[in-house]
Amino acid sequence: MKDLDFGILNKLVGYRLRRAQLCYFTDYINTLEEEEIRPGLFGILSIIQANPGLTQTAIANALGNDRSAMVPAIDKLEKLKLVERRISENDKRSYSLFLTSVGEAKYRRLVKKIHLHESHFDNLMTVEEKELLIELLGRLTNVCENKT
Repeated sequence: MKDLDFGILNKLVGYRLRRAQLCYFTDYINTLEEEEIRPGLFGILSIIQANPGLTQTAIANALGNDRSAMVPAIDKLEKLKLVERRISENDKRSYSLFLTSVGEAKYRRLVKKIHLHESHFDNLMTVEEKELLIELLGRLTNVCENKT
């Protein structure tokens, strides 16, 4: 495919972001395949680990996810015994989310593998370039979240 002309595609930020995301996702899956935790679930675990007691709605908002998608995700994490729901102290109609002891141990193991996954791309850019890329991606995200 080296000779294939991609026309305008390779000059479009969105196209390049999507291709890079697919590359990262594939490496993530290969590095963490036995863990049963896709990037979306890892994001949820990370938010819960850093902010114990948040509601599903708060986590969905933080990650930019649809609230309806959170129920099956939390159900899966609960089935894996990684997360537990507790009735919220502030609102008895909602649940606060916490990592279980199994979830805490799994999260620590996942973080090590995430760092391994990220290291597969370290030779592509300097530390400064990686920091700049993360900053630029943050700016793009902020535009979509109306936080500019």
